[in-house]
Amino acid sequence: MSNVLSEQAKQQVIALGRLGWSLRRIQQETGVRRETASVYLKAAGITVPPPGRRGQPPAKPAISVTTGSPAALALPNTNTNINTNININTETLPNRGKTAKPAIPVTTGFGVEWSGSRAATASACEPFHEAIELGLSRGRNAMAIWQDLVADSGFRGSYQTVKRFVRKLRGTQPVQARAVIVTAPGEEAQVDYGSKGPMVRDAQTGKYRRTRLFVMTLGYSRKSVRLLTFRSSSRIWAELHEKAFRRLGGSTRVVVLDNLKEGVLVPDLYDPTLNPLYRDVLAHYGAVALPCRINDPDRKA
Repeated sequence: MSNVLSEQAKQQVIALGRLGWSLRRIQQETGVRRETASVYLKAAGITVPPPGRRGQPPAKPAISVTTGSPAALALPNTNTNINTNININTETLPNRGKTAKPAIPVTTGFGVEWSGSRAATASACEPFHEAIELGLSRGRNAMAIWQDLVADSGFRGSYQTVKRFVRKLRGTQPVQARAVIVTAPGEEAQVDYGSKGPMVRDAQTGKYRRTRLFVMTLGYSRKSVRLLTFRSSSRIWAELHEKAFRRLGGSTRVVVLDNLKEGVLVPDLYDPTLNPLYRDVLAHYGAVALPCRINDPDRKA
């Protein structure tokens, strides 16, 4: 890319700089060189964050261990007394000619007897066995299956319960590799149209028509908003974003989208041209559009 950016690319770099993005991240997402982005950010009065471990959690302190001190091995709760009484009948020892040893009774002082076996309990996912298998056959992970069960079937179990049940169903099958996208809470949303939606009766014509499925997914929590529409245009695409923001209770800082014509007029490897209506709607909500780069299908989950 040349050092002179278009007005749209310039505003995109400035908007991402105001969000606190580093120069390296801006270059990775937009293709604008760090030197060029730094010039435009400084001209706009935006402080450029220095390179380093920005945004990474601090290193954990080392655990100090002191050996040779009896006090270091003391139990945390010194008020707990554990009395262990072991009674051994010396007449049953091997040198006395006996062949069998009786069990050694042990008293722990806790007042709890351990039976040595664990009763098997049925998983809370058993009534939803077919629905979970259907989700696995469609390539959905444990988190997506759990969200569907809670939303559609009134499932009251935890995510960990579904995760263990899914792991049991999968068995030794190799897990297919997936791209892992890590974002901060409220930072990024990913939007796209599904391939096909269900058949729905049109209120105007009274006939069943095929719908399109609009999906907005938050990058951090993977919470999704799904909306149906009979047709698509730049205005409908913008209205779907407004409805999704209302469902979520707010907007994200960045919206990642594919190069569909409702959002991107001219796809380009380095300088895509955004739809003006879509760009202005996102600017109203304080969000920045970030089209996926061409030949980069793993940018969105």
